[in-house]
Amino acid sequence: MKVSQMVEALSLKVLAGESFLEREVCSGYCCDLLSRVMAKGEKGMAWITVQTHMNVVAVAALVEMACIIIPEGIEVERKVLDKAEEEGVIMLSSHLTAFELAGKLYQMGIAPVCKVVD
Repeated sequence: MKVSQMVEALSLKVLAGESFLEREVCSGYCCDLLSRVMAKGEKGMAWITVQTHMNVVAVAALVEMACIIIPEGIEVERKVLDKAEEEGVIMLSSHLTAFELAGKLYQMGIAPVCKVVD
C-alpha cells in the first residue's frame, strides 16, 4: 500500500513530505521509545508515535520508515516539520488515538512485520 492510499483511507493530514506520498508501506509499528524503534524498526514501516521532537525525524530517516503518524492531533513544531522535509521524512497527523490507528492499519492489511520479497 502507498502512503497516499493510507492518507486517503484514514483521512490523515500531511504535515511534511508531501512529495514522497507514493512511498510503499509494508508494515506498521507503534512505539514511543526511540531506542526500541532503532532496534526493532524496519524500512517501510508506518510508525505511530506521540513523540514530536527532532530526534523522531532522525530515527525515521535512519531506519528508513515509510512515514510517521502523530495521533490525537498532537501539534508538531515548525522546526521539526522543516527538518522532516529536509530529510525526506513523511509526517502525518490524525485525530485518532494510537490504538485506533494501529487497529485500522491492521484492518487495511498493514502487517506488524515487513514481508521480504526476493
